[in-house]
Amino acid sequence: MEDKRKSKLIAQAQAAKIASRQVAQLTNQQRRQILLTMATALQDNSEEIFFQNNIDIEAARQAKLNPALIDRLTLNQGRLAEMVKSVKEIADQPDFLNEVIADWRRPNGLHIQKVRVPLGVVGIIYESRPNVTIDAAALAIKSGNAVILRGGSEAINSNRALVKTIIPAATQQGLPAGSIEFIEETDREIIYQMVRLDDFIDLIIPRGNAEMIKTIRQQATVPVLAHGQGLCHTYVDKDADIAMAKNISFNAKCQRPGVCNAMETLLVHKDIAKKFLPGICEMYQQAGVEIRGCPITQSIVSFARAATEADWETEYLDLIISIRVVDSLEEAIEHINRYGSGHSEAIITENKAAAEKFLREVEAAAVFHNASTRLHDGGVFGLGAEIGISTQKLHARGTMGAKELTTTKYLVRGTGQIR
Repeated sequence: MEDKRKSKLIAQAQAAKIASRQVAQLTNQQRRQILLTMATALQDNSEEIFFQNNIDIEAARQAKLNPALIDRLTLNQGRLAEMVKSVKEIADQPDFLNEVIADWRRPNGLHIQKVRVPLGVVGIIYESRPNVTIDAAALAIKSGNAVILRGGSEAINSNRALVKTIIPAATQQGLPAGSIEFIEETDREIIYQMVRLDDFIDLIIPRGNAEMIKTIRQQATVPVLAHGQGLCHTYVDKDADIAMAKNISFNAKCQRPGVCNAMETLLVHKDIAKKFLPGICEMYQQAGVEIRGCPITQSIVSFARAATEADWETEYLDLIISIRVVDSLEEAIEHINRYGSGHSEAIITENKAAAEKFLREVEAAAVFHNASTRLHDGGVFGLGAEIGISTQKLHARGTMGAKELTTTKYLVRGTGQIR
């Protein structure tokens, strides 16, 4: 049985490799029409998609999964409409394949161009969020790549319904067979087989818990671009607008606590702590947020529990927040660079010099001034969607749209030159 499953996986990877060369040759108009047809199919098949999603949601409830994780799993009319909108936005983005990035001529007469080309086959491993199925497929097609999708067991019925919707629609519109491959096996072993198929897969993007990503990196022979852990901070400076700081800090924690760009730690300058903390912590308490604070925070907020060293290192993905009062901007930056995961960090201040120092010195893929970390998102950034948010520095960093699924090659034209 194990050999049979591995053979099926290899066959899917081979099919994707063959398809990738064909997808790369499609015109932008062909790729656009494929994506628009996929968007229509999602709308037309919404009833079946919701039916299958409800099966996953009920199973998650029976398994007593965290409410924040169930939220990530849930599809509704609004979220389906967002998926459809994203696919259409990706379809209508300018074409960048074969874009000439640089063009020069050498003294010996060689004409050299550096152009943008697809990566080939992108494998994405993800958990919980069914929308990733659609985002990844759409971004792969736009960028001229084939994609292999492997979602988590908790979303198997939702993901299966989504691929059964988009693959027939896309292939009927001219997408080569094998361009979107979906792995139905949900055990972890299939992942570790997949990440060693370097003969067929050009890049692996894992989206999930830190332990899973660490194991994939250790076992992979395919290059891995990790969608990193989101241990995100908001720093409320002494010169912050109190009302703005409350609004942003509440949004960053509570709007959707189970996602990677939600805030986990709130840092507050000592000069503003007594003005700011009582109000925001009352808002958190009313929203059901558990507050874990440093000694100064506890002296200001009576219902705050004591924070431990482990709290500063924890991505909760839940209605829990750790709060620390700091003496200076420099201490806030030091805390973030020590404990942060390099994902998304924010400063709230009316002091432009402080903001610029924070933006310049904080090590993260995205750094915000007077805005919520929840805004680090492909759709918000105008990319239509994202295939992940990379906390690495090579080859892409931050939210990854279609263009980040490309590489480059040199086109060299000569007239008989030799060396």
